Parts: sequence; structure tokens; C-alpha cells
Amino acid sequence: MWGITAKSMKSIFHNNTKYAVIGSGSWATALIKILQNTRDEVLWYVRDQHMIDFIKENNHNPQYLQAATLDPSRLTMSFDMNRIIRDADVIIFCIPSSYFISEMITLTESLEGKFVVTAIKGLIPERNISVTEYFNRIHNIPYDYIGVIAGPVHAEEVAMERLSYLSVTCKKEKTARKLAEAFTCPYIQTSVGTDIYGLEYAVVLKNIYAIASGMSRGLGYGDNFQAVLVSCAYQEIRSFLNRTYPDKTRNTSLSGILGDLLVTSYSQFSRNRSFGNMIGRGYSIKAAQLEMNMVAEGFYAASCIHELNKKYNVDMPIAEAMYRVLHEYRSPAIVFKALSEQLK
Repeated sequence: MWGITAKSMKSIFHNNTKYAVIGSGSWATALIKILQNTRDEVLWYVRDQHMIDFIKENNHNPQYLQAATLDPSRLTMSFDMNRIIRDADVIIFCIPSSYFISEMITLTESLEGKFVVTAIKGLIPERNISVTEYFNRIHNIPYDYIGVIAGPVHAEEVAMERLSYLSVTCKKEKTARKLAEAFTCPYIQTSVGTDIYGLEYAVVLKNIYAIASGMSRGLGYGDNFQAVLVSCAYQEIRSFLNRTYPDKTRNTSLSGILGDLLVTSYSQFSRNRSFGNMIGRGYSIKAAQLEMNMVAEGFYAASCIHELNKKYNVDMPIAEAMYRVLHEYRSPAIVFKALSEQLK
């Protein structure tokens, strides 16, 4: 059980708060780059000692986001996740959701007294729950000590230091503002909120719709259809959030929800859009996954949301269409022909 007090929360956020990033992919690398603007030292769990050695010698990740220049002298890296977590105050999890459980199995260090942040853009496939729900239910972490970080931000534009906007949510706005300070720098603006559920599930859903957007382009549909598709996708997100977790203060038109949907659906940097585009052009799902060499979170999200929606019965024709293509192996052309007659 947690013995956390208000006083101990103050002890988490201070001038020498130690931030740790768990994960070493593109998004994790981007977060490391951002944090190096505001922190003297950042702890980083990197799975491979060879990758650690490469970063120390070459100042960048050898596999992901190679354009992002890092300062190894201010990084404490280890392939031992427990060591990194033990020394951290704030722990940012940035592991693809499909690998999350296999990584967490190795966790022996207690999370008590830590502030946990998820930057993971998917649900946990084995359990059909979000990462915040996992930490609350499995590790008994109170929601007061959990935060969510989301876009609209592409890691590639962070590497180029193009102006980007992060959404930071915690149960209490005061806590969100404290957390946001670590991510605010000349090329990153932050906004804060308290709708943890809404932001986290919107991040999951937008990846499904980004696949749909890319798939429509691969099939030869034009800008007009794509505009209707994304508009209807936004309505599906609103309907799902309002049915599953009503919140009168929720504003889905903010950049963290609507903005993230738009950039993920349209950007050349969107891996989910690229994944959908390849399938629309005739790639098999397996072939598209192998060629990308990156995780398209929307693939797993489509199945998770399908299972969750059995309980709520929200009308989500686009999300269901993606489930049929990705997990029932239906023809994209046939599925989109039927979908086009449902959208308005």
C-alpha cells in the first residue's frame, strides 16, 4: 500500500528532481532530447549495451531518430531498468504497448514514492486496459501520482527542433504544471489539463483513424473523402469518450485531442498513416509490419477498442472497419466501399 502524503508529493517535484525515460525508440529519444533542455541529468533505460556504447561515442541513437543530437555526458544510461527506476523521482514510460507487459515482468523495484508518467500511445493488448489503469490496478498507484504526455508531436520534428506542442495531464492541474515545466523549452510549448482518461484514450483512438486515413490514400481516395473520414473519426472519438467516461469539463477540440488526430492522420511522419497506406496499396499486414520496422500502435488498438466496445456499443463504423481489415483480414477495397456509404 502507498503511504504517500501531500508533503512527499512536494519532495518529488523540486529543483533536483530526477527524471527517467523507460524506452529507447523514436519517441523515447525525442523525450530525452527535450528533457536535456531543462535537466542537468536524465536517467535512461536502454535495453542494449551496444546502443548505450554507440550513443556515448556518437551523440545519437543508432537505430531511431538519428537526427536528434544528444549529450551523453548528461545522461545516465543503463540496460538495467530496476537501477534506473530506483534512482528516479519521475519515471516516463515510453515502451510500445505490445512490449509493455514483457518489460514490466522484469520490474522488481518498487514504484512507491515515484511519480509515473505514460507517453505510451496504445492500450495493453493482453488486458485491453490503458497504461494508467494498469499502474493503478496492478501497482496500486493512486491517480494523483500518474500523468499522461501526448501530442500533437512527431519525434522527427522534435529532432529538427521545429516548434511543437505537448499536452500534459494529471489529476490535479497544479501537478500537471509542475510536470510540464520539465518539457517546456524553446521549441516545445506545453498545455496542461486534468482529463487523464480523455487524453489517453484519444491518443489510442487517433492511431486507428490514422491507419484508416493512410489506407484511404493507398486505395486511391482523394482529399475530399479524407476530409470527411477524419471529420467522422473525430466524432467517433467524442462519442466513445463521452459514453465510456463522461466529463462535463472535457474539451475534445483542444490540440492534445483534435490536433493530435489531425497531424497523425495527415503527416508524412505518421507511422500509423504509413502503415495504412501500405495496406491500401496491396501490402499484406505482415509485409507492411516487416518493412516499417516500427510498431504501428493502431494495429493493436483496433482489436482492443473492438473488445472494449462490446460493453458500450458506441457507433464507430471507422474503427470497426479497421478491425475488419486488420484482424479479420477483410479486403480493404470492399470494406472502404461499404464504409463510404455510411459516412456523412
